[in-house]
Amino acid sequence: MNDQTSRAWLYRTIWRWHFYAGLFVVPMVLILSLTGAAYLFKPQVERWEERAWRDLPTENAASPDAQVKAALAAFPGSRLHSYRLPQSESDAVLIHVTLASEGSARPEMRDVFVSPQGKVVGVLDPERRIMQVAHDIHGQLLLGKRGSWIVELAASWAIVMILTGLYLWWPRGRGLAGVVWPRLSGGKKVVWRDLHSVTGFWVSGLAMVLLLTGLPWADVWGSAFKAVRTEMGWVKGQQDWTIGGQPAGDTEHADHAHGAMAVSNPAMPTMSHVMPDGSVMTMAMTPVSLSQIVAEAKSQRLPFPVIVTPPGGPQRFGRKATTDWSVQSDTQNRPLRVTLTYDPMTGNQTSRETFADKHVIDQVVGYGVAWHEGQLFGWFNQLIGVVTALMLVTLSITGFVMWRRRKPDGQLGAPPASASPTKLKGIAALILVLAAFLPLLAASLLAMWLIELLIIRRFASLAKWLGISVGNQR
Repeated sequence: MNDQTSRAWLYRTIWRWHFYAGLFVVPMVLILSLTGAAYLFKPQVERWEERAWRDLPTENAASPDAQVKAALAAFPGSRLHSYRLPQSESDAVLIHVTLASEGSARPEMRDVFVSPQGKVVGVLDPERRIMQVAHDIHGQLLLGKRGSWIVELAASWAIVMILTGLYLWWPRGRGLAGVVWPRLSGGKKVVWRDLHSVTGFWVSGLAMVLLLTGLPWADVWGSAFKAVRTEMGWVKGQQDWTIGGQPAGDTEHADHAHGAMAVSNPAMPTMSHVMPDGSVMTMAMTPVSLSQIVAEAKSQRLPFPVIVTPPGGPQRFGRKATTDWSVQSDTQNRPLRVTLTYDPMTGNQTSRETFADKHVIDQVVGYGVAWHEGQLFGWFNQLIGVVTALMLVTLSITGFVMWRRRKPDGQLGAPPASASPTKLKGIAALILVLAAFLPLLAASLLAMWLIELLIIRRFASLAKWLGISVGNQR
């Protein structure tokens, strides 16, 4: 086989990998692009979602302790989880409570909005809020851990799709037309091809950043990454991103506080109040009140949202419950996050953790996560995210159209496999490197090889439809 023939087979082989990667990835790209674009605007959407509880009268304002009592009274038997400071003094506060449940492994939660005067003005189910649904679709397809695996697998193959696409796009002596900008006067075939390849070129870098910054959240990759960090001693402080939709700590669902509440600390005195229906409302009682901690939290002027968690209560992202009051800035711009703790007996600050206190690996991931969520540098970051999502949608649509236009009758339309695999050692090496970096990609490659070997090659018609050579064909 001469060099020209070898290059032709190399091109076809990479095209084949690009074809199969795209065939699997395109539906997921559409889902992730649309939900990801929506999630970029989480602060604005949640502000709109809470619009009915803004700009309220501020006269005769009640204390935070009174506001919590009102929220718990609205749901007899409920327990306090956290208190979110209002963004403006005229906004209702958000009090996160756990509803009473009998033997449930995962009790329900409610976001209770209480006016400055201490009156309950609204209630939302946090699991059904707009951005929570978008988040769950984007990260888990509403399928829990299995959905997280599917998303991670799609992300792994998307990396293959981008790398192979860049090889197919490479100019090879051509001019800039059809490489940097599309040729719109060369007929439908040329227009569709150029729209696909040029869009792929411009979006490839942005898409790779999104894919790589999303991997620490993935279940398999994120768990392996956490294990490596722990083994190498790269852990300093608490991890503030989830893995596979779950907190990075040891307690499952700890982010939603389904187990430990403030009253779960046996060393903490409690206060009970009999409700009109005969039920008993219980709250943790400390020498330092919630009102005092809220006043201190306001004086710190931390980025919104600021969450106050009572002693013994669960902390964000799987942190273990402590006997201190916790004040956390939960802003999506992670470099601005601050966590403070206060002694419940004296009110003195016992710790202060900032982004700069984290290990450099966590800082790198934090910057990546903030970029991924469109919150690293304001509206311009959101704009870049939207443009990236639109280009990915364009890439998916043009790829689908090109496939349908080229697809032969009775076949899937995959490019033929290489007749001389021994000439493609470079591709094999690249695949091995990617497989070592992406565990689910490696698992899927093994599964595909076994399916082809044990099933597809036994059925000539199926192999022909998939473009797989059988027998002694060369």
